[in-house]
Amino acid sequence: MEGKDWRSFYLSKPWLKFYPEGVPAEVEIPQKSIIEAFDESIEKWGKGRVSTIFYGRKITYGELKDQSDRFATALWELGVRKGDRIALYLVNCPQFVIALLGALRIGATVVPISPVYVSPEVRYQIEDSGSSTIVCLDLLYDKVERANVHLKNIILTSVSEYLPTFKKMLGKSVLRGVYQKMALPSPKIYEREGIYRFQDLIKKYEPRPPKVDINPQEDIAVLPYTGGTTGNPKGVMITHHYVMASRAQIAAFENHKKEGQETLIAYMPFYHIAGLGETIMASLIYGYTMVIFSTPDLDAIINAVEDYGATYFVGSPALYEALRDFEKTDRVDWKRLKSIDSGADVLLEDTAMGWQRRTGTVIIDHWGMTEFTAAMANPRHRPKLGSIGVPVPNVKAAVVHPDSTEFLPPGEIGELIVTGPHMMKGYWNRPEETREVFVEIDGERWLKTGDLVKMDDEGYFYFYDRKKDMIKYKGYSVFAREIEEVLTSHPKIKDAAVIGVPNPKVGQDIKAVIVLESEARGRVSEEEILKYCEERLAHYKVPKIIEFRGEIPKTDVGKVSRRELREEAEEEL
Repeated sequence: MEGKDWRSFYLSKPWLKFYPEGVPAEVEIPQKSIIEAFDESIEKWGKGRVSTIFYGRKITYGELKDQSDRFATALWELGVRKGDRIALYLVNCPQFVIALLGALRIGATVVPISPVYVSPEVRYQIEDSGSSTIVCLDLLYDKVERANVHLKNIILTSVSEYLPTFKKMLGKSVLRGVYQKMALPSPKIYEREGIYRFQDLIKKYEPRPPKVDINPQEDIAVLPYTGGTTGNPKGVMITHHYVMASRAQIAAFENHKKEGQETLIAYMPFYHIAGLGETIMASLIYGYTMVIFSTPDLDAIINAVEDYGATYFVGSPALYEALRDFEKTDRVDWKRLKSIDSGADVLLEDTAMGWQRRTGTVIIDHWGMTEFTAAMANPRHRPKLGSIGVPVPNVKAAVVHPDSTEFLPPGEIGELIVTGPHMMKGYWNRPEETREVFVEIDGERWLKTGDLVKMDDEGYFYFYDRKKDMIKYKGYSVFAREIEEVLTSHPKIKDAAVIGVPNPKVGQDIKAVIVLESEARGRVSEEEILKYCEERLAHYKVPKIIEFRGEIPKTDVGKVSRRELREEAEEEL
């Protein structure tokens, strides 16, 4: 196929022939704000439909609108105006959804902050975004105070406020891990100017916020921050139109999910684009019921799937790995669910196959990024193991040479570029970095994703690595993920991460950090691991350094934190 016009080949969208029945190549994008779509959803499905379930406490859409409108009024009275940034420093809880809707209704921009962030990280995100108001979990207030950053309004809330009556006394006991050790702030802090109780504001103000005109194409709805694995995070400007487009496209592709009928497990962190888009926004726009969990609890998740008749499940690869090995997973009839979706990280083949053997169901892998979420998904009737799927309606995708815009043929690995209606507006206050990530090809603006992928002859895409994570060894390009796939296929290896360690003689040495299964610890040698790799990998891909440890550092959505591993390795040099 030498000399073929590969640009035209990609633009012909060869993947369309494998779309599920009834899925169009293009869908019309609603020209409205998120708030307009939310209000229309309530009119369509009724105020009595349950919007959220929080450890047994049910909140209807009517109650959600009432409380979010009250919160919108409160924000307005506290001086928040259109375009102002409001930080949400919360675990998954109903207050996140209420505060999000309240802020959006008056045209403010929501800045979600990871609840595991410590004070310097909180300070950076507040200062970089210019947030003047924060809605904060009471247990996290100490981190805000230590951040020593100027805020006009601090609004504190507790998980117990939305627990069922019989669970209110449990308070923070529904939270797992680090939250158990955190202390509540002194009641005296509410005597300070600018500090408020969330519930006091809800009770004080009427549900009559001012009407604010919103331009869906231009106005920023949310400002999530990328990063956590490399460098300083950047704010990604996501407009109302971006959200409406991404939801319309994925809804058309996944047309087996029905408006006003679905119940989903809201496990993905709300501050993350996967939880924000695939869970909250999808639910608010299409009238779904969210079963919310503040922290991962496998027992609670298993019970909720059964108790509330969940119809679909959105999880991360880390969650599926945990559930695959959980003793109670067999209690659930997973075949009853319409869809079991994965996002936020790469789904390893070992995880996918192990899940399928255990449950008899297939995990449908998706691909997206904060800058361009929900861009690809596997067709449910024809998924391919190891593939991140095909582009959804309205999305164009192609593979180009990493150092140019030369379109590459199927089977060749290059950088993924994408374009469509739901690209980010840009990086917040970073015009130069915004310019660097976009490329114009024949008058069309494409986003350079930084992901190294290949496309097969049928239009399915396969992820190999992040461009910045590729290892250079003696001139060879080595993909960390390929080695990790081999390592995790070893029956005695539970988890593995691969990085490059600087070595002036060869460029980078390949280092494998390995977590063994509990029964194998102390019984597996480096030599055994190396022999296993030598039988399955080219000589230049075999790790030169092996390190056994109890766990691998990860972000709170389960991604390997290569930055931490690289920093540790460089300190040891």
